[in-house]
Amino acid sequence: MGEPPHTVKTLPTARRPGCPFDPPTELLEARRHGPISRYTFPGGKDGWLVTGYDLARAILADPRFSSRKELMVHPLVDYGGMKIPPAPPGEFLLMDDPRHSRYRKPLMGKFTVRRMRLLAERVEQVTDDHLDAMEKTGPPADLVTAFAKPVPAIMICELLGVPHEDRDSFQEQVDAFMNGDGDDLDLMAAYTATQEHLAELVAAKRARPTDDVLSDLTGGDLTDEELVGIALILLAAGLDTTTNMLALGTFALLRNPGQLAALRDDPELTDQAVEELLRYLSVGKTFMRTALEDVELGGRTIRAGSPLILSYNTANRDPERFADPHVLDLHRKGGGHLAFGHGIHQCLGQQLARVEMRVAFPALLNRFPTLRLAVPAEEIVLRPEIADIHGVKSLPVTWDA
Repeated sequence: MGEPPHTVKTLPTARRPGCPFDPPTELLEARRHGPISRYTFPGGKDGWLVTGYDLARAILADPRFSSRKELMVHPLVDYGGMKIPPAPPGEFLLMDDPRHSRYRKPLMGKFTVRRMRLLAERVEQVTDDHLDAMEKTGPPADLVTAFAKPVPAIMICELLGVPHEDRDSFQEQVDAFMNGDGDDLDLMAAYTATQEHLAELVAAKRARPTDDVLSDLTGGDLTDEELVGIALILLAAGLDTTTNMLALGTFALLRNPGQLAALRDDPELTDQAVEELLRYLSVGKTFMRTALEDVELGGRTIRAGSPLILSYNTANRDPERFADPHVLDLHRKGGGHLAFGHGIHQCLGQQLARVEMRVAFPALLNRFPTLRLAVPAEEIVLRPEIADIHGVKSLPVTWDA
């Protein structure tokens, strides 16, 4: 018999004051006790918290651990035993095969490395347009609203074929249900409004296809309801994550001026720098899995039906995988982070996100070489910790005009 597992009684979410980039202290402490800990979910169900890199990666590649929504237990909220329904048609991130593959396969050819690189010229144009606007308006600026949000928003709208005249209202709806603010009724209203907008968009693409991913998908056997679900997943994967990577990544670089200078001075460092920022920040904090059968894992027996929390932000700071993991080192080689997940659910839009970051970070730093925070770092407000994606609500910056 081995030692009893470490137990985490509540899932920590709050970051230490002055350390907005580091995982919560309690999560790091759990990792020091080993790669897997006991966790009692709200409502009393026993499960597990996985904080180690190797175990998290193994679970993501193991079909004995399910992504099905109806099997999930919320890590922070007690729903009083209420049954969770299966994921709606098209929302394949919360499904297992074969349902998952039905929706993912038609998309795989749309997000290849080659196709995303072809989009680089358009990303450069959109990036330059927003930097021009920032320069014209002059300092100070909120980098989130002026740059980090609109660049990926325009790109995902173009991929989906959202008409130009509808984009402002569409983006407001999407932002309302992704930003973690408001009560449950407000979030549900925004979610429903986005669904309705997408349903209208799908109908328009069926009637008059244009050159975009959604129009391409209408040529197959997917129903309108399935296409709406797929579009919602693409929005979540292509907008919120990249927005927060651009804003939080800029914040991290401004707090590490030596690293910022290295990126600005050496364009060949860009690809490596993007991968290190993805690892260091891990804006997608946690993901859930459920054991479908008894599994021996990390010296523990995970019983069938047990829910597991996979802590990406501690896995990507695992000292057994990354040397000096809490240091932002843009010269770090090797990659292998879990910021985009792993296995069959690995993020489809990762290549688009990489293109956007590879263009945006150097362009921003070169356009404004004196870029700096406009307020003390301690005053930067982080997104609500209940939000799935870590980031900042706003990032006030200034520069020498």
